Amino acid sequence: MTVIDVHAHIFPEITREESRIISADAGPWLRVHGDGTGMMMSGEDEYRPVTAGLWEPERRLADMDARGIDVQAVSSTPLLFGYGADPARAADWCDLVNERILAHCAGAPDRLLPLCQVPLQDVDLAVDTMTKAIASGHRGVHLGNHVGERYLDRPELVEFLAHCGNEGVPVLVHPWDMLGADRMGHHMLSWLVGMPAETQLSILGLILTGAFERLPESLKLCFCHGGGSFAYLLGRVENAWRNRDLVRAHSPRPPSEYVSRFYVDSAVFDPRALRLLVEVMGADRVMLGTDYPFPLGEQEPGAVVRGCAELTDADRARIFAGNAREFFEPVSP
Repeated sequence: MTVIDVHAHIFPEITREESRIISADAGPWLRVHGDGTGMMMSGEDEYRPVTAGLWEPERRLADMDARGIDVQAVSSTPLLFGYGADPARAADWCDLVNERILAHCAGAPDRLLPLCQVPLQDVDLAVDTMTKAIASGHRGVHLGNHVGERYLDRPELVEFLAHCGNEGVPVLVHPWDMLGADRMGHHMLSWLVGMPAETQLSILGLILTGAFERLPESLKLCFCHGGGSFAYLLGRVENAWRNRDLVRAHSPRPPSEYVSRFYVDSAVFDPRALRLLVEVMGADRVMLGTDYPFPLGEQEPGAVVRGCAELTDADRARIFAGNAREFFEPVSP
């Protein structure tokens, strides 16, 4: 059975000097140690230790072979987004990152699908950057779920998503810069609590503000990490929509009717959670995602999908590859 991983990261070999394109003091770069390990850096500060699969395509492909992954969609590590920078500098930065992602994937174009990033703080520049990237070979766009206080339901960001839908460019949305960081500075709670909350917040924003009503049906949108806490709390949201006019003021249909407007990945790490996710979303809206190569990702890709007894073989085939094939249908330059 073919296996396509839609959620896998890259941090290209960017030097300290190159990082000054985005920030003189705190630009992200990669310190490579030469022994298969490295350190993601933010200026002079160490951010996170990492391993070579994050930047070496040969190591990535070897890991894919060992773990039974046929194809990966390769997207930047969120530290690279650069949303807080001056838009012109951010556009130059995104061009650099996108070139490095393309180079990383170039040796195995049938196995590595490059996803570009854009300066989302300026919609016109974001459109221009994405247009160049798609023309050069990128297969989709990777976005953070918000830009400062602006979430994806803001009119200007809805405009960008609509452009993606009209152009047939698939969009992968990843949580980042998590809310409540001042209360979750220990035990990786920003990742364990903040990330699911950020993702649910983004999905509900698109539903309850009526943004999905303004977006084309052609938009292919996928939220990482199983859609966060959305599936588990949908009943709570549905109850609120039915009983409070404040909740349903801008959303003409029950929240559950919008699950056909987006995809989620399968990175929920428990067969019981996956069963609920598939029950809520449908097997045609879930795609395998591992969060490679980070320790909080799925270490045995596909094990949860295989271990969910309620799934049929047809369900597994869709989750492992069928849905991703449809999602990443070639984009015409």
